[in-house]
Amino acid sequence: MDYKERYNEWLLFDDDTKQELLKITDEKEIEDRFYKDLAFGTGGMRGIMGAGPNRMNRYTISRATLGLANYLSDFPTPQKSVVIAYDSRNNSEDFAKCAAEVLAVKGITVYLFDKITPTPVLSFAVRHLGCIAGIVITASHNPKEYNGYKVYDENGCQLVPSLADKVIAHVQEITDYRAVPRLDFEVALQSGMIQMVGDEVLDAFLDALKTQALYTEPSKLKIVYTPLHGTGNIPVRRILKDYSVSVVKEQAVPDGDFSTVRSPNPEEKDALNLAIEQAKTEAADLVLGTDPDCDRVGIAVRHNGDYVLLTGNQVGALLADFVLRFKADTRNEKSTLVKTIVTNDLGANIGRKYGLQIVETLTGFKYIGDQINRYEKTGEKEFVMGYEESYGYLVGTHARDKDAVVASMLICEMTAYHKNNGKTLVDALEEIYKEYGYYLDALDSFVLQGIDGVQKMNAVLDALRARGASAFPDVETVQDFSEGIGDLPKENVLKYLFRNGSWLAVRPSGTEPKLKVYYSVRGESHEAAAEQLSALREQMKAVVEA
Repeated sequence: MDYKERYNEWLLFDDDTKQELLKITDEKEIEDRFYKDLAFGTGGMRGIMGAGPNRMNRYTISRATLGLANYLSDFPTPQKSVVIAYDSRNNSEDFAKCAAEVLAVKGITVYLFDKITPTPVLSFAVRHLGCIAGIVITASHNPKEYNGYKVYDENGCQLVPSLADKVIAHVQEITDYRAVPRLDFEVALQSGMIQMVGDEVLDAFLDALKTQALYTEPSKLKIVYTPLHGTGNIPVRRILKDYSVSVVKEQAVPDGDFSTVRSPNPEEKDALNLAIEQAKTEAADLVLGTDPDCDRVGIAVRHNGDYVLLTGNQVGALLADFVLRFKADTRNEKSTLVKTIVTNDLGANIGRKYGLQIVETLTGFKYIGDQINRYEKTGEKEFVMGYEESYGYLVGTHARDKDAVVASMLICEMTAYHKNNGKTLVDALEEIYKEYGYYLDALDSFVLQGIDGVQKMNAVLDALRARGASAFPDVETVQDFSEGIGDLPKENVLKYLFRNGSWLAVRPSGTEPKLKVYYSVRGESHEAAAEQLSALREQMKAVVEA
């Protein structure tokens, strides 16, 4: 069935769907909505909301959930339960209830949070409630047009490919979107198949976080915090109750349109503009911003009267130095720091100095969570912390996903520690650079929409593979992860290792129509690193444009 036939089929679904589709006059948009089914990627199922199989809507949510339910039916557990959370995005609560209705009709008990809830709390809740899976409805830091659907295993870890493939196989068996059964929500509530979850799980989550506290000395630290209209407002403020915290009121209210920002992504400078302006007025030391599902956190630090934004790699390195400094009594030969292959090596080198083992995973925090699961089963290593360059950090094993709540707590403790010693985080980072070398990092995202975009991404990667080490000057090694490296799963990633310790990595995004290029440049000085970074970015831009 071609995309036009699928479009005509969806015109018969319901009146709202029909009216939405009839308003579309752009044939390319119709093609994009119907040429494929929305698929799982590194962050689960994520896409623009709207009608069609390549969009997020009640039909695609129902189909995915029925596939998950059929997968879970093979589990030997007699009493099966799944916990569901959702963020502040438009339609998130409706999608969560839709998923709950599908699970309920299949005889699976659902624990549904009664209010917007951070992703790391969902990860914690899976094990806390004894569930065999979890679902969170979120598109993380994506623009307002997006929503998403993440599935977690019985340990609270996002599904790794070996498990996701099994779920996908069940989903693909469902060809009739309209035939997915659901149990009416109110009927399911009355029968106990759906049970609402209140604050008790969040309370237990925060209690678990408090055991990770490392520095509790009094401090005059002043903080400005923004939840960017998302789920972080209550948990982050509760975990920081002993600090002087000022919240950006305009962004404290949940808002699926994210009306005060271009995009609710703390990786982007303008997302923290309001918070920085408030911090200037209040002479705050630190600005914190969490994304809508509160699994990522971005910061700005007051330094010499100005506010300096730090990257995910920089914060990860600072946290590694701080956490490992204060965990000296608990470190042993099994202690391990886990990072992704597109995260720079500075934090890893700090970990090595403190005697930690270093493990690299593919991109996506699910791979870090999977390492925690493995260590708990085998006892071969002990997880201390994990992080990725995209502003995701985890210290402790209360969750199996990145956690902006525990990260916010530790970032504030770290800032207070350095402030009490007469330094800012910028000063502390400069000291690290002097010891380990200067690292500069960047991410370029080339947006390539639709069928043509997929073809262009493949063409770029094919061209790079054909050129091998000659694609860029001074390449020492090319790592092609599509062929499998070590015990890592195969993934469409190319990484170029340069002779001076710098590297460049290229991969298609698993959740957006983008080709992502990661740069990590190491130099003897900031100027030398900046010059090399600029040259690499221009060379990569030429490759894509060609």
